[in-house]
Amino acid sequence: MGYLLLPRLVLIGGLLLLPFLVDMYWQRVLCIAGIYALLALGFDFLAEYVGLVCLGGAFFVGCGTYISGLLSATLNWSPVFTIPIATVGGAALSTLVLLPCLRLRGIYFAITSFMFPLLTVHVIIALNIFGGTEGISALATFPNVWVDQYLILGVVIFSLFAMRRLVNEDFGLILRGIKDNDQAVRASGISITAYKTKAVFIAALMGCFGGAYLSHLYGWIGISQFALDFSILPISAAVMGGMGTLVGPVIGAFILTPLSEQLRDFGQLRVVVYCLILIGFIVYKPEGLMNYLQRKYHQFEHWKEV
Repeated sequence: MGYLLLPRLVLIGGLLLLPFLVDMYWQRVLCIAGIYALLALGFDFLAEYVGLVCLGGAFFVGCGTYISGLLSATLNWSPVFTIPIATVGGAALSTLVLLPCLRLRGIYFAITSFMFPLLTVHVIIALNIFGGTEGISALATFPNVWVDQYLILGVVIFSLFAMRRLVNEDFGLILRGIKDNDQAVRASGISITAYKTKAVFIAALMGCFGGAYLSHLYGWIGISQFALDFSILPISAAVMGGMGTLVGPVIGAFILTPLSEQLRDFGQLRVVVYCLILIGFIVYKPEGLMNYLQRKYHQFEHWKEV
């Protein structure tokens, strides 16, 4: 049991101890890393277990952000109410928007999902709604920094283990069947569209929670929360951490986000350094960190007769 529990305890303990090991500036970076971790987890789930390469992470974040921010600004509601409503409502809206695209595959679904955040930004600017380019400020924020930290970290840990459990149930088996041979699943009398819709909704829940959390973290909403970083960096985190492992993208997000922030001192060269690091992983370690570490860890397994 110790052999099985040790990696999980190290992960949970490490995440929970991180806020005590860094200063206030890096604590805020840690919060953003948690948002990227949720997006990377959703991307890995859809890509590796459903076969949908979704680049709409920015759309999920934007929907959650604006719903939560508008509820807070217009009704003066507390984050206790706005975050759950924005999480579920944003996920439902995102799923409804993507529903006609679920019959698409591969690059076609990826390109379509990538266009929605761009489309939404231009609609907001053109109609000058929801604060236009200036956004809406003076929203309710969290009471203290510890709520900031452990709310997002707790949700990341819960989401990770919930997704791990989900993909090992019958629901996950059907999703893998859809990815491998959707015609065989359809021939079994199972609705492929229904299962894909549920999968997109689950991934959108995590992204919309990240957006709703972000609106109250900064006390502001704006079109920058539809930024393409929320679509691109989770992919990089999944590649670095290890696709298909679920935990790998989470670890990748907690590595890449502080690294990206640290490289700001290099100015425009930070993009070059960032790209070189990613290219190095793709060329020399395409399996990702987690797959490599899992293989090395299992080499120390010892069986004993009882």
